Amino acid sequence: MNKTKVTIVIAIIAALGSFYVFNLGRFITLEFAQSQITTLQEFRDENFFLTAAIYFIGYVAMAALSLPGALIVTLLGGAIFGLLWGLLLVSFASSIGATCSFLVSRLLLRDWVQSRFGDYLAPINKGIEKDGNFYLFSIRMVPLFPFFMVNLLMGLTPIPVRSFYIVSQIGMLMGTAVYVNAGSELAQISSLSGLVSGPVIFSLVLLGIFPLVGKLIVNTLQKNKIMKGFIKPKSFDANVVIIGGGSAGLVASIIAVGAKAKTVLVEKHKMGGDCLNTGCVPSKSIIRSGRIMSYIRRAKEYGLTDASAKVDFPAVIERVQGVIKTIEPHDSVERFSSLGVECVQGDANIKSPYEVEVDGRTVTTRSIIVATGARPLVPPIPGLEDVGYLTSDSVWELRKLPKRLLVVGGGPIGCELAQAFSNLGAKVTQVDMASRIMPREDPEVSAAVMQQFEKDGINVLTDHRLTRFLNSNGVKFMEAEHHGETVTVEFDEVLLAIGRKPNTEGFGLEELDMPLTPSGTIEINNAMQTAYPNIFACGDVAGPYQFTHMASFQAYFAALNSLLGGIWQMKANYRVVPWATFTDPEVARVGLSEQEAKDRNIPYEITRYELDHHDRALADGEAHGFVKVLTVPGKDKILGVTILGYHAGELIGEFVFAMTHGMGLKKISAVTHIYPTLSESNKFAANAWRSARLPEKYFPIIEKFFRWQRGA
Repeated sequence: MNKTKVTIVIAIIAALGSFYVFNLGRFITLEFAQSQITTLQEFRDENFFLTAAIYFIGYVAMAALSLPGALIVTLLGGAIFGLLWGLLLVSFASSIGATCSFLVSRLLLRDWVQSRFGDYLAPINKGIEKDGNFYLFSIRMVPLFPFFMVNLLMGLTPIPVRSFYIVSQIGMLMGTAVYVNAGSELAQISSLSGLVSGPVIFSLVLLGIFPLVGKLIVNTLQKNKIMKGFIKPKSFDANVVIIGGGSAGLVASIIAVGAKAKTVLVEKHKMGGDCLNTGCVPSKSIIRSGRIMSYIRRAKEYGLTDASAKVDFPAVIERVQGVIKTIEPHDSVERFSSLGVECVQGDANIKSPYEVEVDGRTVTTRSIIVATGARPLVPPIPGLEDVGYLTSDSVWELRKLPKRLLVVGGGPIGCELAQAFSNLGAKVTQVDMASRIMPREDPEVSAAVMQQFEKDGINVLTDHRLTRFLNSNGVKFMEAEHHGETVTVEFDEVLLAIGRKPNTEGFGLEELDMPLTPSGTIEINNAMQTAYPNIFACGDVAGPYQFTHMASFQAYFAALNSLLGGIWQMKANYRVVPWATFTDPEVARVGLSEQEAKDRNIPYEITRYELDHHDRALADGEAHGFVKVLTVPGKDKILGVTILGYHAGELIGEFVFAMTHGMGLKKISAVTHIYPTLSESNKFAANAWRSARLPEKYFPIIEKFFRWQRGA
């Protein structure tokens, strides 16, 4: 705690201590105020401005320190100064005092509260940023809420100070006027409980909720306005039409049809989407082939001599396609049709929020779910079309292993495919404009993966900005700028892996003027609802996370909300989002990374367990990497976990479960894990947290106790 905070705390303690030690509260009782009315009014007549100044400063101090008695002092203001001057003094004094209390709360408590409970408060913070003035105004209008609590709690939120003051000034005005006016009859008041009648209180409550009701009405009118230009059918062909048969669309279809809703699923290409056909399944299949080849090269480490193999690249690709075909029935038209989903092959076009046209056929529907996914991003680099290029979509069309492969992009897709092709025998160069590969992970993770890449023979070029591609007599070159110098790399094939662009064009969103985010995804709320109340979006087209498991997660909420028809909304919470990059070593993460915690000034403690000590990892010849857990200082609550090493993507699951259900490291430490398994590393990390917090100061006493037991 800095000096400013210490000074403020000391001042507050001194002021509150004086108030209670000297029993100053006896001066702000109804009886005392009534006994002093005449004296105070006479003093006012002789020294009006001095009386007003003393009253004003005293009121500000009371409100700032959240002292009891504000109602008595408000009544006293009406009794001494009358309605006009009393209202003026009380209104400004109470608002200034409330703002002082607000600022103290913000200075002393907000950072600590947000760092400790930030994940839980994120939706509240977002709501306050968007509609905080409405909420505050409503609360200020209702005299039933303790105003000092409002001051302190609002100080913990992101509402601007200026907004807090102005809204408080206006919001408290009506209630202040009622009590100041009542104060003009202070001498006749016998009890505070009957001061203001029930109808008056009820009227203030109605005034308080009016902004919220008004906002609800405005939102409803806005939604009705956006839907006004479209004719709503009297009957519908479907309860929901889902556009896109990838992970999000398939999960949404299963949920909708499982609820016995008439469900129409439109897919223009292949069922299963990117994940099955060009993403997760083929990439993990080729990674596996490359990993087997890397093990053959490492055979001597395992006591195996003369081990060798020759890469038959066409056979590798055929295996990839075979895996796709094996999984394909799970996502097939036949399967979903058997479940009751009407599967339609063709190009969808949203004609209105109630109509989807598919190759000339119009389907009327109560709701629409857009799950159109994303596609590889192709940057506008000069000469790219001249050399030809591959993406994560088209690379599976290769039937000949490139001798020299250039991979553009240092993210998960680029890293996975760069290593896979390197393991299969291609000479790989990986280039990225960032300062390190896998920039979303901690620097030590990037460094470990890069070290392995260099060991594998991959030429990693970071801090390289692509300037152009050249094709000279069939020889392909890349030029990049690196610290002011031009770097040239010759290659046979180039694979672009620099991100994915949401599929939002060509099926009617432009005609609807559908709002998009700056990143190009469809703008949605936490209920997956777009600007149109009956159109929802989920998966890569909606973001913010472009993972198959997150597409399925969002699809659950999109499907339920599309069927509920606005009666109730289920809202998604992104507090626990895991992911993995399937390089060697694997990288898996959930929650905060250490770098993110530093960037956001979130206090944390680190517990590490090094996998080079792990028995199973040693037995498997994979004793490298670590489990790193970030926890709340002094507690076992998990803020985030990063695992680098063998099967990290599997190991992270236990921490994902724990964080989802609010369990800490103590719970994991208490679980029995099978020996020897890699999952023991999670328990060892939890044990390391406990060991670091043993009460060492009591060890000498314990040692003496045991010595006494031995009679020594």
